[in-house]
Amino acid sequence: MTDAQSGPGSSTEQRSVLTNSAVMAAGTVLSRVSGFARAALLVAALGSGLHADVFTTANTVPNMLYILLAGGIFNAVLVPQLVRSMKNDADGGDAYANRIVTLAALFLGAVTVLLVVAAPWLMRLFVGADYADPALAAQWQSVVDFARFCLPQVFFYGMFVLVGQILNARGTFGPMMWAPIANNLVAIVTLGVYLLAHGAAGRGADCAAYTSGQELLLGLGSTLGIAVQLLILLPYLRRAGFHYAPRFDFRGTGLAHTLRLGGWTVGFVIVNQIAYTVVVRLANGGTAQGVLDGCQAGAPQQGSGITVYSMSYLILMVPHAVVTVSLATAILPRLSARAAEQDLAGLGGALAETLRTSLAVIVPFAAVLPVVATDLANTFFGHGAGSRSYELYAPVLAIFGPALAFFTVHYLVLRGYYALERNRTAFWIQCVIAVVNIVAAVLLVGSTSARDTAPALAGAFLCAYAVGSVTSYALLRRLVGGLGTAVLVRFVVRMAIATGVATAVAYLLNSLLHAGLGEGPDQRTGPWLATVLLAVVVAADVAVFLGMARLLRIREVSTVLETVVGPLVRRRRRSALR
Repeated sequence: MTDAQSGPGSSTEQRSVLTNSAVMAAGTVLSRVSGFARAALLVAALGSGLHADVFTTANTVPNMLYILLAGGIFNAVLVPQLVRSMKNDADGGDAYANRIVTLAALFLGAVTVLLVVAAPWLMRLFVGADYADPALAAQWQSVVDFARFCLPQVFFYGMFVLVGQILNARGTFGPMMWAPIANNLVAIVTLGVYLLAHGAAGRGADCAAYTSGQELLLGLGSTLGIAVQLLILLPYLRRAGFHYAPRFDFRGTGLAHTLRLGGWTVGFVIVNQIAYTVVVRLANGGTAQGVLDGCQAGAPQQGSGITVYSMSYLILMVPHAVVTVSLATAILPRLSARAAEQDLAGLGGALAETLRTSLAVIVPFAAVLPVVATDLANTFFGHGAGSRSYELYAPVLAIFGPALAFFTVHYLVLRGYYALERNRTAFWIQCVIAVVNIVAAVLLVGSTSARDTAPALAGAFLCAYAVGSVTSYALLRRLVGGLGTAVLVRFVVRMAIATGVATAVAYLLNSLLHAGLGEGPDQRTGPWLATVLLAVVVAADVAVFLGMARLLRIREVSTVLETVVGPLVRRRRRSALR
């Protein structure tokens, strides 16, 4: 059995974290399911080429800008500060939270107006030189039009995360994870109306432009979804005991300390977003160059760009959001409390236990993803306009699989730095990751074809977080005096054996099933059959992995399984006794 950590963070407290995480994970699962429906409809309607990239880029930029302008402070700095104000202030932190909300609303509102005005100059940063070609003048105008409709999302993103963090600090974790479902439903309705009104994009769509009606429908529908997502959270503030009243007395109230901490976090996200801006520019070049080369000859070439990259990344983020983010959100207040008490051993123990618990789910998923990548892509993106391009997603998903394990380690370890208010250290680590990502992306994209642009960018992501996870773990281990590395190594060995056996079985079964269907260049599995094959292979992988985990006594897997399945079993037993 894997060695148990002693002290805080190992038993009762960890189960409390898992219980809170389970509540958030349930909402996240439903959110991601609806998010997949949204993504599948988008690809079915717009395809995976330049036509889709025009909208995807404009709809991606608001979230990037929110993260750049305020996301780092809201996500990493405010929770520890809100917890401290609730513990130390006579009013339970209400005045501090009211000042934060007032200041954020003023800042985000002013910035959003400026961004909408500056949309033409702003979008030049993200699309690169290819869109300056006269042959793409209509597509460039659509990028600008979509941006003006979508940029108000910056305000709604910021306020949504801020309100959600206030709820989290007060122990109300569920609503923030459930609210995005409403956003996805609005987007699904919008895309459904678009398909009914305009149909799926044809083969020549990449050489054509959007109409003003199409831009209005897609752009406003996207922004409405983010606004609804925020509005759903507001009633929960009162239930959590928080009553908002505008406060403009910002001086001498502790906000300067928050902003000083936020300075390093802002630097962190600036570096991160610089790297992502390079990725977006390179990705847009993949599809734009294919269209420029092909439309003149009447046959646009198929490149992989930001739509293929971002939709693949969406799949990657499902286990991350369901498991890692839920655990990190639930444990950050506890890590902050340990840091405030100078209990470094307790902080390290809690973080180490959470890291192993997360990897118990993430590692098997990461390993099987390359095996099922083609069927997974076909399941979600093989409909409508996407039926001509779903194969583009498979290599990206295959590369993203192992990248997820490294990303998970880095993401969770960063929570330790934030709890310790070591934001400067986190900044320098992110600089290393960004430099590796940019250099690898430029080199890999520069040495490949337009079709392989997205896989090259996924490879750069893998390189960056492999370096980042090792660096962040090693430095935090020194800071807190240990992260149970010996226990982690024994855990990793057991996980490698269990995962290796399960993945090998999944690979053999997948190969046999596809060979039995006699697939060839002129015969491809339809999306519904691909779904059945995917379910069979994944079910076999999970069954073998759970059996191996039980045989090897991997306690973290048993804990996760008990947390998820235990309440259902106990409920059935109680029903049977009645």
